[in-house]
Amino acid sequence: MKGKVYFIGAGPGDIELITLKAKKIIKSADTIIYAGSLINKEILKYAKSAKAIYDSSKMNLEEILSIMIENVKKGNIVARLHSGDPSIYGAIWEQMYILKQNKIEYEIIPGVSSAFAASARIKKEFTIPNVSQTVIFTRISGKTKVPELENLKLLSKHKATMIIFLSISMIDEVVKALKEGYLSSTPVCILYKVSWPDEKIIFGNLNNIVEKVKKLNIKRHALIIIGDILKDDKDLIKIASFSKLYDKEFSHSFRS
Repeated sequence: MKGKVYFIGAGPGDIELITLKAKKIIKSADTIIYAGSLINKEILKYAKSAKAIYDSSKMNLEEILSIMIENVKKGNIVARLHSGDPSIYGAIWEQMYILKQNKIEYEIIPGVSSAFAASARIKKEFTIPNVSQTVIFTRISGKTKVPELENLKLLSKHKATMIIFLSISMIDEVVKALKEGYLSSTPVCILYKVSWPDEKIIFGNLNNIVEKVKKLNIKRHALIIIGDILKDDKDLIKIASFSKLYDKEFSHSFRS
């Protein structure tokens, strides 16, 4: 059997929020490498055929790739589990680059991002007509630097729906930057470990969200969502419009 690496989006935490294809690969994989600090270990119960399981939180890039390459050359299937969807802050580009240099076949299985688990959990649409038609996924500049044209101060000027990853430990700096563009009254939602049993959801605005986050001592594993789409329905209805898609006066290629 020809070996192969599968980069799998393992979802935000709820073990049922993985795709059927992801579950099938996990069940049949010979080797599992999972991001232990981020992934719900209960997902590993699907690993029925695995002869070896590695926690990548204790490994460096060279060690991870060595296991991948060695196993694929033996004809093994390697399931590399990343949290959420691997295309968003998954650090998979460097892994794919080196696999390609070594002529190792790989495939990506998409997953449910924590951003989309968050929208489902708080029952909000990120793109409401006349409120926001743009969603920005970003992070504050820290150990991993952000290109200058993508800094939060500049992005805040768009006043779009913004999902901020990997930044909760710098909530003071985040809020200060966001106030450059958004009104201080703009609603904010913090979601800690969304879809996990111990999840926490905090609503506030730019004026009070820092105090609320610090009161609960949240320093990691949290998303920051900001934008007018978070407003209450009674306020949203004053500025929003319904989609044209199902408007009885609107025609398209499937409906006259």
